[in-house]
Amino acid sequence: MKAARLTAPKHFEFIDIEQPQAVDGECLVKLERVSVCGSDIRHHYGPIKDESAYPMDPGLPCHELAGTVVESRTDQIQEGQRVIVIARPGTGGLQEYVVSDPGRMIMLPEQGPIDEWLMCQPSGTVLYACRKMGSVLSKNVVIFGQGSIGLSFTMLVSKMGARKVIVVDPLDYRLEKSKTFGATHTINPDKEDLSEAIKELTDGQGADITVEAAGYPDTLNFAFNNVRQFGTVIVFGIQSDALVPVEHNTLMNLQPTIIPTTGARSLDPIGQIQDIVSLRERGWCDPGPLITHRTGFSDVQNAYDMYEQREDNIIKVIMNLDE
Repeated sequence: MKAARLTAPKHFEFIDIEQPQAVDGECLVKLERVSVCGSDIRHHYGPIKDESAYPMDPGLPCHELAGTVVESRTDQIQEGQRVIVIARPGTGGLQEYVVSDPGRMIMLPEQGPIDEWLMCQPSGTVLYACRKMGSVLSKNVVIFGQGSIGLSFTMLVSKMGARKVIVVDPLDYRLEKSKTFGATHTINPDKEDLSEAIKELTDGQGADITVEAAGYPDTLNFAFNNVRQFGTVIVFGIQSDALVPVEHNTLMNLQPTIIPTTGARSLDPIGQIQDIVSLRERGWCDPGPLITHRTGFSDVQNAYDMYEQREDNIIKVIMNLDE
């Protein structure tokens, strides 16, 4: 089967590899759509690694996958079922087939474009974090970052009843997009004083809840600095460096509750995604509009370059494995 892999920094090549085989309790899934995630760029595609890191394993880096079960060796999932697949560690989606088991598969409805259903994967991990923050009714929420994860936070907290949904991003096109997802106020930190703007919008108190959805040291400290005293900070973005300096005195003064969240590492990595699928199916929310670009698998190099360079107002790019 055809697969792509990084053979050098920022350079994909296509190769032929052996098709995986399902054993008892597993399913063989023909992938139809895959999506580029910011973490793929930040931690694998973007960094210039040592020569020994290349070539990377076939299929990497890509972990947002959807397709159809073509062989099932379990009673829990039938052949022909459309699914989102949570890739196993070390397995990527830049290949035509993957093997998985029911504990890492989310069943999808028969109707509707599969690429739009795939957007339930990133939004599902955000739902997990939103559950950790508790009720947002009558609360002011500030979200740092408006990529696909930040926009998913914007969508969900606005649906959950937040008083104000204040979003922060240095890219104006993302701020415009956030308005369609429920943002009540937008701040470009390159164009206005961030802390003053948040104080003005929160009557000088700071946000009841801040969300770090970008994964940078500055945005992490922004989340700490702009929460009200005894407020809540949700940490979602994964930092590139293991150690990140924080402003200790600010934390001691404000004494926020800090909640790190990673749905993929929870005891139930698929439950929150299945819930978003159900919520979308009944019309409560729709992460489908996160998609801004569609292309074929043959154009994988351009898809990753475009995402890394944030070209053409990109939010999410979907690749069709048949093209």
